[in-house]
Amino acid sequence: METTLRGVGVSHGVAIGEVRHMGTAVLEPPAKQIAAEDAEREQGRARQAVEAVAADLIARGNLAGGEAQAVLEAQAMIAQDPELIADVDRRIAVGSTAERGIYDAFSHYRELLAGAGEYMAGRVADLDDVRNRIVARLLGVPMPGVPDSDEPYVLIARDLAPADTALLDPALVLGFVTEEGGPTSHSAILARALGVPAVVALPGAGELAEGTVVAVDGSTGEIFVDPSAEKRASLEAAAAERKAALAASTGPGATSDGHKVPLLANIGGPADVPAAVEAGAEGVGLFRTEFLFLDDSAHAPSEEKQVEAYRKVLEAFPEGRVVVRVLDAGADKPLDFLTPADEPNPALGVRGLRSLLDHPEVLRTQLTALAKASEGLPVYLEVMAPMVADRADAKAFADACREAGLQAKFGAMVEIPSAALRARSVLQEVEFLSLGTNDLAQYTFAADRQVGAVSRLQDPWQPALLDLVALSAEAAKAEGKSCGVCGEAASDPLLACVLTGLGVTSLSMGAASIPYVRATLGKYTLAQCERAAAAARAADSADEARNAAQAVLSGE
Repeated sequence: METTLRGVGVSHGVAIGEVRHMGTAVLEPPAKQIAAEDAEREQGRARQAVEAVAADLIARGNLAGGEAQAVLEAQAMIAQDPELIADVDRRIAVGSTAERGIYDAFSHYRELLAGAGEYMAGRVADLDDVRNRIVARLLGVPMPGVPDSDEPYVLIARDLAPADTALLDPALVLGFVTEEGGPTSHSAILARALGVPAVVALPGAGELAEGTVVAVDGSTGEIFVDPSAEKRASLEAAAAERKAALAASTGPGATSDGHKVPLLANIGGPADVPAAVEAGAEGVGLFRTEFLFLDDSAHAPSEEKQVEAYRKVLEAFPEGRVVVRVLDAGADKPLDFLTPADEPNPALGVRGLRSLLDHPEVLRTQLTALAKASEGLPVYLEVMAPMVADRADAKAFADACREAGLQAKFGAMVEIPSAALRARSVLQEVEFLSLGTNDLAQYTFAADRQVGAVSRLQDPWQPALLDLVALSAEAAKAEGKSCGVCGEAASDPLLACVLTGLGVTSLSMGAASIPYVRATLGKYTLAQCERAAAAARAADSADEARNAAQAVLSGE
């Protein structure tokens, strides 16, 4: 009998297939004592396993490239954390085996994170995955992971570690459904990059029986269990219609009455450029530069290495616009040479621009490298700072850009509510704003993007978040400057229309979403988008906002 479940749709498309569950295994090692003379040998085993797992994560990142590479390299840094390794050594010195020392040390750190507030609690899943990989290697057992199957399937999991998501084979994994996660979690971002339909935050997903046929609608978040022939035909027809519309939609982003809305790509490095070009991106709206800095958490990359990487991206978009975000370190992206190791809540501490202003030599090197990389190229380079809180932050960044001799526009990311509330003040120092809706939602609602339990508050359709977008866009218009969106909100085609109606001047997203947004935006006039935006802001919840906008655009 057909039943319908609803989670949070995070990656467009429809997948119909049999359920396969992520493999599980008991990875708690026995608590047995070793002789004192064996401690050094066990410490060596532990270190070898840690290094092997870190190397495996980095290798997976190199294969996946782009955003996945940065995520997996951050996990490798967790595995090699000096304080954790020191704790493991201490435990082994008093009689633990290598595997038990790893397990107990990570478990202790896990408890600290779980009790340190929602933001740090959201890192627990990554910590568990790293621990399990190390313990599995020491025990000589297979690592829980994606099931072996010769036939395509829909993957069901409690959550997906980035290491699993990054290397999913879209030819076999038709789509995936998780109990945990949110619309801006790492897995959701990677699913969109892969073009795999996905639904997250679905309570009870693990109860779906192996082999059950399900239909997953990654746009609506609906899961149809044992769908009828009629339902399958309806979903397949809708998917075919959507595919045809995508194929027919080409050229620059614009509303049906010709209002231009440049559609740009979010990229994590040179590896993401081909997909962006193929999707018809009009440039880059968010070039995350962290990938260069995660190779070695103890040292910043040389100026020469940075110049080489930046120039590869800039050369791919002649006459196009490339917006580079300078290093956003801190919180879930700690760097030994840059970020404090003892902050009680790094998300509310020295992160982003604050870290760079504390280490001006790191910022100066990056800005100088960008200046050299852009020499002689016709690209329109724009450089922006993450985590700008006020006018003083914006001025400090603009001054640093000028001192480095950078011939580019300087901008500020709006990720902290104070920057949206005082956007006109910030714009006295910089030339454009770019809304990072992932972090803006996180800070507005005190809701970590990695915590599935608060996913409703991470929904970019929340009217309070739309209000902050509107404030920023209105301030930019009043100052005669631009205001784009580079957060994951821009990848939702319907919401892209609403953002356009709010006055946003460009939209940047994962390359796989560009055709969907282009096709949808081209169906409506600017006036329709403005009416949809007003209806969404008048609502009291994300669901009401979404439904209100849909009703306006469908003429109901």
